[in-house]
Amino acid sequence: MGNIHTTGPNEALIVSGGCCGSTKKRTIVGGWAWAWWLVTDVQRLSLNVMTLNPMCENVETAQGVPLTVTGVAQCKIMKADELLGTASEQFLGKSVKEIKQTILQTLEGHLRAILGTLTVEEVYKDRDQFAALVREVAAPDVGRMGIEILSFTIKDVYDDVQYLASLGKAQTAVVKRDADAGVAEANRDAGIREAECEKSAMDVKYSTDTKIEDNTRMYKLQKANFDQEINTAKAESQLAYELQAAKIRQRIRNEEIQIEVVERRKQIEIESQEVQRKDKELTGTVKLPAEAEAFRLQTLAQGKQCQTIEGARAEAERIRKIGAAEAHAIELVGKAEAERMRMKAHVYKQYGDAAIMSIVLESLPKIAAEVAAPLAKTEEIVLIGGNDNVTNDVTRLVAQLPPSINALTGVDLSKVLAKIPGAKA
Repeated sequence: MGNIHTTGPNEALIVSGGCCGSTKKRTIVGGWAWAWWLVTDVQRLSLNVMTLNPMCENVETAQGVPLTVTGVAQCKIMKADELLGTASEQFLGKSVKEIKQTILQTLEGHLRAILGTLTVEEVYKDRDQFAALVREVAAPDVGRMGIEILSFTIKDVYDDVQYLASLGKAQTAVVKRDADAGVAEANRDAGIREAECEKSAMDVKYSTDTKIEDNTRMYKLQKANFDQEINTAKAESQLAYELQAAKIRQRIRNEEIQIEVVERRKQIEIESQEVQRKDKELTGTVKLPAEAEAFRLQTLAQGKQCQTIEGARAEAERIRKIGAAEAHAIELVGKAEAERMRMKAHVYKQYGDAAIMSIVLESLPKIAAEVAAPLAKTEEIVLIGGNDNVTNDVTRLVAQLPPSINALTGVDLSKVLAKIPGAKA
């Protein structure tokens, strides 16, 4: 039975041992391996970049000045098979911290040895060269361990005896002295140069102003001549333009007159043709239809006349016959009415006042209805006064009734009622 182990590109897998007592060792980066239980040993080795901070404290230089130097180094285990095998022999089974400590001690030893062969000025002034020298000397030793120095830089250089500070002060004083002298000389040279430049500038300015004035005068003269020529050319051009424009307008007007003459002629021809067309149109749309309409109306009038004459004759005959019939009917009605009146007069004469009374009594309801007709349209009657006044008004109304009947019929109701047996006037 076995097991599968995988690894990434930042880690090396070292497989040793195998079936049948094999002692072959394999290194795998970014892959996988098959391991037999109990007989195969699988170990891992990190290939990540390791950051180291080597530091040498109070190391004497070639001048005997103790210096403290700190640096930063970037190292990693190389992937080449031979170098990776060498690194696995050196560091397999160790932690990353132990590997860093081993490399750090090697770098610090070389840094201390190189620092003892240089002066303080060489170390302080050219740190890059110092770091390159350390990297160059230490690279073979760490390379034999399968380690590659990717970079090495000096981080800081200082001492506890104020040597660097004194060196800096002296150098600063020299630099300041040289700087002050340089500034004074530069100011002097600058003053001289400035005066010379100012004189040259003034000469150039005066010369330039003179040339400017001369050029301005020449420019104005040339401009005046040019303006005169331009104005003359403009005037001639304007006159020529106006003359040419007048000629063109004259030709255009002549052409317009010719066009108007042609248009008038065509208009006359069109109007003549239009008159002929309208004459024909009137003949076709008015005259001929009018003649046809007149003939139609004349024929209709003749027919209407005959119809009216015949209708008048028939109407006259009808009226004559109706009149004769009505006259005969009136005559018969008159005779019947006369007979009725004669018989009524005979009856009235026979019965006297009794017949008249009967007629009056028969007429009283009609009279009462006529009198009450206006009152029927009245919604409400209000009598103002007491009970005695109402009685008086009714009595007066009844008293006025016989004269009213006498005035309407000519019959004295009081006298008629007096003749009735048992009645009181």
